[in-house]
Amino acid sequence: MYPFDYVRASSVEDAVSAAQTTAGSRFLAGGMTVLPMLKQRLANPTQLIDLGHLAGLRFIRADIDGIHIGAMTTHAAVAGSGLVREAIPALARLVDGIGDPQVRHRGTLGGALATNDSAGDYVAAALALAATIVTDRRRIAADDFFRGMGETALAADELITEVVFPIPRRAGYAKFEQLASRYALVAVMAAETTVAGPRVAVIGAASCAFRLPALETALSRRWHAAAADSLAIDPDGLTSDLCGSAAYRADLVGVLARRAIADAG
Repeated sequence: MYPFDYVRASSVEDAVSAAQTTAGSRFLAGGMTVLPMLKQRLANPTQLIDLGHLAGLRFIRADIDGIHIGAMTTHAAVAGSGLVREAIPALARLVDGIGDPQVRHRGTLGGALATNDSAGDYVAAALALAATIVTDRRRIAADDFFRGMGETALAADELITEVVFPIPRRAGYAKFEQLASRYALVAVMAAETTVAGPRVAVIGAASCAFRLPALETALSRRWHAAAADSLAIDPDGLTSDLCGSAAYRADLVGVLARRAIADAG
């Protein structure tokens, strides 16, 4: 690790103020991504701002616009929530498959979205469900939030406070895991939203999550797994590594899209 200062925030305002006061600061939520990056010297913040004591950012509640989940709510709390299981069962199943029990009891929703891991399960959920990411100063649509590999629309001193997931008519998730890490080699979430219609999000296949507009159009005519039969994924631009070639990932996208659509019912 590189040396850094440590601050324990007592409120959202306190956390944001600390970030604005010291350039190069970084927020620390559950630490499931940030701490490994520090250990491997892939990040060099001047200051870590610990959000662990912000109890006001841990909540799950229903409102007229959907399910509101606080940024510091753990994966385990979301997966075990009766409210989430009833309203968006696919989201509860998705979150229950993140990492292992230790990760699910430490990792948080806000941290997962802020780091924008290309294989992050929550990223697929936010895109497919047309979620809104709420920060200390604005509301950002999921389509505008994820910018590229590890990059988001967040300013350096901007803090996610909650995420609003509209309740879909139906949703399904299919994931092909890298067995050692349980990260998605490829995963697909398909949802029929009440306002935006069908949405299909893919993670793990490229450096950033993306949607499948052609498949979404086909699903708007008829929701059926067969809509993915003619799906052609260009491997150019997809990830190729020791776990799988770009062509392999392209084929997986089609297979998992069919499974996700069928899982949605």
